[in-house]
Amino acid sequence: MGHLTRSEPTAVLDARFSSPGAEPVPWADARARLVDAPVFWLSTVRPDGRPHVTPLLAVWSEEALYFCTGPTERKARNLAENPHCVLTTGTNALDEGLDLVVEGDAVRVRQTPELSRVALVYEFKYGPDWRYEVADEAFHHVGGCALVYRVDPVRALGFGKGTRFSQTAWNFEPAGDAT
Repeated sequence: MGHLTRSEPTAVLDARFSSPGAEPVPWADARARLVDAPVFWLSTVRPDGRPHVTPLLAVWSEEALYFCTGPTERKARNLAENPHCVLTTGTNALDEGLDLVVEGDAVRVRQTPELSRVALVYEFKYGPDWRYEVADEAFHHVGGCALVYRVDPVRALGFGKGTRFSQTAWNFEPAGDAT
């Protein structure tokens, strides 16, 4: 199997929600923020249609966001019924930073090579307390078993704050196998 490839998304500025003279944020800047962001908020949909939001750790790797959760946690149960989700990150400051919203479907990762790569990224980003062993299609840690999910962005929004406010949208082409 080859690597999944996707074209670089085009950044489109929404002038209605941007300061005069603002420019769209390049995807490279948004990607760097996704790599460095320490905390994300995951929004999922409960079986009865109500939203569920929770903070978690996530990593950007292989052009996707990855996160993990226990198999009995609400977010895992929600995703088993409806894979649509949103991951957000940013700052609580009004006058600085870049807030990001990434939309996509959470797909459970089961393959040992991919899980092993993602486990290394978690440890590199968050330190040795976040070292996972890979077995039985999941992460294993002192706290127990965690299912791993991959979210390939379908659409992302960036909200630039500071001297110039901006709202940038990025739309992604579906990933394809580049064997």
